[in-house]
Amino acid sequence: MAAASGSVRLQRCLVSPAGRHSASLIFLHGSGDSGQGMRRWIKQVLNHDLTFQHIKIIYPTAPPRPYTPMKGGISNVWFDRLKISIDCPEHLESIDKMCQVLTDLINEEVKSGINKNRILVGGFSMGGCMAMHLAYRSHQDVAGVFALSSFLNKDSAVYQDLQKVDSALPELFQCHGTSDELVLHSWGEETNSMLKSLGVNTKFQSLPGVYHELNRTELEHLRSWILTKLPGEVETQKE
Repeated sequence: MAAASGSVRLQRCLVSPAGRHSASLIFLHGSGDSGQGMRRWIKQVLNHDLTFQHIKIIYPTAPPRPYTPMKGGISNVWFDRLKISIDCPEHLESIDKMCQVLTDLINEEVKSGINKNRILVGGFSMGGCMAMHLAYRSHQDVAGVFALSSFLNKDSAVYQDLQKVDSALPELFQCHGTSDELVLHSWGEETNSMLKSLGVNTKFQSLPGVYHELNRTELEHLRSWILTKLPGEVETQKE
């Protein structure tokens, strides 16, 4: 469905806050998944929805597009890439187009009354990579970024853009399984140390024996970190 600007309006799955909405979290799925699928997977791992008193969670779905690692087959992916490897160039054209589409989503939250510094972006695998591009290249005033089982390619546009920045940057929370065979743990570590060297305050948690998957401990730590970045507002008591 096209928005007025002619850009894509993403399908999304929402988890509303239990109380007054004062912050928003955009959670991006991995390649070939959907917003609904991401929410369902988290629910399966935790045995309940990820919910907050004051934070709305938005799980958007990437629009279908041809995906080179699937020999050009159509898949719900945030961008294209030559292969799943740290050693190949980024497909910047598709990444930049999706940054514009996701910017529309951030702007919708801002228009609804949520400040940019009360919005978090992050995701799993490709979704975490997309979130790093979105925040560190276009939205350096968001509350924070998280990347689960994710990496940035060597010579990423993110690194190049951050070399030109001297202002404060959103904190990065990263988790990565040591047994991940699809996105190697070392790729996540290299991404973290590169971003740290460019001025990003980073947290990196290794998950021993965990593959390319979500993990209960990881999601519990993520939940705690989210609440440090988006604390509930103290309601003033009125007579």
